[in-house]
Amino acid sequence: MDDAFRFADELGPAKIVHVHEPGIGLRGTLVVDNVATGPAIGGLRMAPDVDTQECFRLARAMTLKNAAAGLPHGGGKSILVGDPRMPAERKERLVRAMACALADCRDYIFGPDMGTDETCMAWVKAEIGRAVGLPRELGGIPLDELGATGFGLAHAAEVAARHAGFPLAGARVAVQGFGAVGLHAARFLAARGALLVAASDSQGAIHAPEGLDVEALAAEKRAGRSVAEHPKGRRIEGDDLVDVECEIWVPAARPDVIREDNAARLRARLLVSGANIPTTDAAEEMLQRRGVLSVPDFIANAGGVICAAMEYHGATQTAAFQAIEERIRANTEEVLADAKRRGVLPRRAAVDLAVSRVRRAMGWRRWSIF
Repeated sequence: MDDAFRFADELGPAKIVHVHEPGIGLRGTLVVDNVATGPAIGGLRMAPDVDTQECFRLARAMTLKNAAAGLPHGGGKSILVGDPRMPAERKERLVRAMACALADCRDYIFGPDMGTDETCMAWVKAEIGRAVGLPRELGGIPLDELGATGFGLAHAAEVAARHAGFPLAGARVAVQGFGAVGLHAARFLAARGALLVAASDSQGAIHAPEGLDVEALAAEKRAGRSVAEHPKGRRIEGDDLVDVECEIWVPAARPDVIREDNAARLRARLLVSGANIPTTDAAEEMLQRRGVLSVPDFIANAGGVICAAMEYHGATQTAAFQAIEERIRANTEEVLADAKRRGVLPRRAAVDLAVSRVRRAMGWRRWSIF
């Protein structure tokens, strides 16, 4: 099969665009997966090791996420190869160049993702006019500042904990990836009585069975330090976070952190995905056999894109957060109940829910788009 079509199936992708400008070191890719429900919304991810396969997997996750959330948007994703900690001037040049290179791809709307933020979206907006997750000054609802994804994650966890047979109040939580999503997820879970016992970032991890102060860890991050530098608790290797005994384990960083080679080590009763595609299919099956309930990523972490879509259509912050709560709680309940009724993985139930909505939308498309 032609390499360009190695990802193709009944849903997409609609297009894959590679961007390369050697003079400024620009290398990037856009995958627009499916636009049957509307123009694609998906984040711009910046990292030194991203590739087209990861971009496609993330774009497909956005197709499913947006469909499951009932948004009038399809799924897409863009990646920019580079270290997000590079000097601000160079990062701005690359982000603006990426936006300009994709200016004619009008079926894709940029959003923030790992390695990019609302400032990056302001640069995109200034260049091509298509971005969400903007600063307040540009009419945006700042997703990272408010913690929209973490807010939705906490609601998914509250619903799922009941299905897993334990109360959220008093539940021990470990967060892998204490960044924009993980920090706010910990904060909102703590507000509901859960206890953060471990957290990690790219530089290390910390474990304290008696509990960690979420705001103290947030202060470490604001000061540019790792959570592992916090004086309370025991420093551990980041990979050892999977061994921490807890009720809820939250992956909120890179893809495939729970795999066949470490799934048996996970000592939690519930996995609620803050990151996109954080577990492999085989790992989820292993967790299911062990009685570990897993809420799929595109159900649990849809808060950010729900907020972004509502921002794009002019909704208020209050309306956006009400929609996050309502849609994520309803979808989590529907998916977990359906999975139990049918005896399938929650991911299977979630994919069936989302794909059925995409297929219906594809059946209504105009022939003129071809």
